[in-house]
Amino acid sequence: MSKLSGKTAIVTGASKGIGAAIAKALAAEGAAVAVNYASSRQGADKVVAEIVAAGGRAIAVQGSVAKTEDVTRLFDETQTAFGGVDILVNNAGVYAFAPIEDVTEAEYRRQFDTNVLGVLLATGEAARRFGPNGGSVINISSAATTVDIPTASVYTATKAAVDSITRVLAKELGPRNIRVNAISPGAVETEGTHTVGIIGSDLETQMIAQTPLGRLGQPSDIAPVATFLASPESFWITGEIIAVAGGNR
Repeated sequence: MSKLSGKTAIVTGASKGIGAAIAKALAAEGAAVAVNYASSRQGADKVVAEIVAAGGRAIAVQGSVAKTEDVTRLFDETQTAFGGVDILVNNAGVYAFAPIEDVTEAEYRRQFDTNVLGVLLATGEAARRFGPNGGSVINISSAATTVDIPTASVYTATKAAVDSITRVLAKELGPRNIRVNAISPGAVETEGTHTVGIIGSDLETQMIAQTPLGRLGQPSDIAPVATFLASPESFWITGEIIAVAGGNR
């Protein structure tokens, strides 16, 4: 039997990149998956189609994790489709790098609203919806919290908050058998890193040079760790921030 047979997962920000890889990996282990997206319906539909073609079950659900009404609807549509929720992957995130002199209030709020408030809102809703057997919350953090990238002060602050939230909620929700862990990826090649110009830049060269395994990560490097944290194999693990970064720290 597959590790996640009979379980239902919500993966936020799952239309591409790490989120898409995690959604497909959870489905491959038997979970029904709600593929959340903010704007890329085409990307989310593609992920759903790939899951269904492989024999899995999935739906696409639009919504901003920074809006309470959208988060509520995401969980409502998931429960209507699949009957419950057992796993939440808080993957939705945004980032932008800028010197401290160029940091704006609007950019601060944009990143904190999605990266931090989104984690709090979605996890709160999951805690209300998980059944008597509890559930698993998996937050996506970042190695930025330990490698201290110049011009990434706002983004790094959001991910440091995610780490702290992970540890606090592990203790808060543990008595209800809800486990809360985080994955801290290093530099990963995604559509986003291509779009913002990291791939092919001096920053990419620098990140590879700092990584003992000598390459950028791929979404497929992150997904198996999420599957592990969602599965019974990790039932005695909570409150951990697991680095998946090729040794870069």
